[in-house]
Amino acid sequence: MAALSKLNYSIRTAETVTLLKNIIVQYELEDWSSDSYLTGIFDQLKPVSENLTEALNRIKAESDLEEKDDVRDSKVRALYYMVLGFLHNPDNSIKTASQNINSVIDNYGIDIVNQNYSAESGMIDSLLNDLSKTEVQSSISALPGLSQIITELQDAQSAFAQAQFQFESEKGKEKSELTASQIKREILAIINDKLVVYLRAMVNVDSSKYGALTATIKQLIDDMNVIIKKRKKENVSTEETPI
Repeated sequence: MAALSKLNYSIRTAETVTLLKNIIVQYELEDWSSDSYLTGIFDQLKPVSENLTEALNRIKAESDLEEKDDVRDSKVRALYYMVLGFLHNPDNSIKTASQNINSVIDNYGIDIVNQNYSAESGMIDSLLNDLSKTEVQSSISALPGLSQIITELQDAQSAFAQAQFQFESEKGKEKSELTASQIKREILAIINDKLVVYLRAMVNVDSSKYGALTATIKQLIDDMNVIIKKRKKENVSTEETPI
């Protein structure tokens, strides 16, 4: 069997999570309690694997939160610009209705989209509450498409609130102040400098005991290194392509 390769340091965070979980699964297929050094390595890998998963979840949750905020911002702008357009409509009934709605939304201003998350949420909730009052329903109905925009804003606000809850939940699970990149580097050091080095030696000492685990981990690392190498080549090719 060819020597066990070290893992390429250009591996992505999400890839590290998946690879490490697969390595741990293979390790747990057998009883290694008689090998205190190997069990010690995995005792180090398991908690940092959990930490990296949580860090990655926080990154995803934050990204999702930003996306949901962008969506609700677009709905706020659509509401304001639609009403602004109706204010210049030659139809007096539409113009009057738009003036009634504008008097409501003008209390908040389109700049609410530039507020922090909490302030913006509070202002949007208040705006939606004002727009749900009986005295403005006839005006909303008189403006084509406005009811749909308001519904879309309500949906976007609800989606943001759910994303924010998920984000806060992930932050609450935080076990380490280390960033995902720092945790990844720690994992790579354990895999490359401890696990790979140890299995390289032990498979030569006792291939019947360590051969299967070493071969499986070798395949997992080799497959990942191929993915990383291919990605690097594609990036270089893209950079070299004339504009």
